[in-house]
Amino acid sequence: MIVRTGDNIISALGFTTDENYRAVKAGGTGLRPYGCRKDLPEPFVAALIDRERLNDCFSSQCSRPGNYTPLEKAAILSAGRAAEAACLDLSGSRVAFFFSSTKGNIHLLDEKETGFSRDHLYLWHTAQTVAGYFRNPNTPVVVSNACISGASAQIAALRELEAGYCDYAVVTGVDFLSRFIIAGFQSLKALSPAVCRPFDAARSGLNLGEAAATLIYKRVSGETSGVALLRGSVRNDANHISGPSRTGEGSFLALQAVMEGLSPEDTAFINAHGTATSYNDRMEAIAITRAGLHSVYVNSLKGSFGHTLGAAGVLESILSIRALQEGIVLPVPGFETGETDFPLKIATAPVRTTKSFFVKMLSGFGGCNAALVFKDLGR
Repeated sequence: MIVRTGDNIISALGFTTDENYRAVKAGGTGLRPYGCRKDLPEPFVAALIDRERLNDCFSSQCSRPGNYTPLEKAAILSAGRAAEAACLDLSGSRVAFFFSSTKGNIHLLDEKETGFSRDHLYLWHTAQTVAGYFRNPNTPVVVSNACISGASAQIAALRELEAGYCDYAVVTGVDFLSRFIIAGFQSLKALSPAVCRPFDAARSGLNLGEAAATLIYKRVSGETSGVALLRGSVRNDANHISGPSRTGEGSFLALQAVMEGLSPEDTAFINAHGTATSYNDRMEAIAITRAGLHSVYVNSLKGSFGHTLGAAGVLESILSIRALQEGIVLPVPGFETGETDFPLKIATAPVRTTKSFFVKMLSGFGGCNAALVFKDLGR
């Protein structure tokens, strides 16, 4: 059995999982409007990590010398705090690192920061920097598969653990915003001028966010407690470079694979990708309906954090695990009216549940889709 043993979230809403979870339960959001910063032609709404707080926390808690970018600081801080929660020494030879990011330190290309070598641009270098900080002897696994990266990294960790190649897997997802990233989404006309409203009929686009999140899994034999990652699936429909399948084919196939042998009646909720773009939310609604899961509560956390890219799958899994353990379904902030042709059971306020499973969905550019299933072993 592969069981969660520690976690951490660093975001605009807080620097611990508890801080973030309390904020989400209270209906909080880290999303704020920003003017034309970073030489961008248009204002935008985003959830940005407090750089001053990040530097202070890193200076006080991470004592080993080195020259680190803000993204690397956040990843190191998150992994370290998750390890504390798991009472785990990250230098162990049976500890494997899995690093999830879509763009890493790509800001170094256009912001011309000094003091960093060109190697800092590469994801392998960032992953080695994070693992090396903890003196881990193993080569970290880098997973970069658009917006499903955080789920793909967890699936890679699950397979390595099940195969017995390691006893612990540290999955860290991190992405920070830059002019390159924001301008790219602006060019697609995908950004909302206000706080996003996933699955609402009046939704007008997504918001972007920053986060570093870490999940630590361990391999356990015999009976145990906690929350287990049961299985995961990736299905690529290669529909379009940026547009999702109109039939939800890849997402449907991923859901079908992870739900094999499981019942919708035992599923507490689906934490969807829920970006609040017109095409993504409709595609997910079609996929959920085709998979026979339209009676299951659906939520999205994008209204609290924005789309955190390579961190999204890890961050949203952590908060969904907490919600399942507490026996609640987190609501979708800002939701009022849903689509009429593929209606979903949207949680508009916290809902009590005694069910034992939840599903995490993600989709990304290039037609990639992923789904994960988690189980509370105490239910």
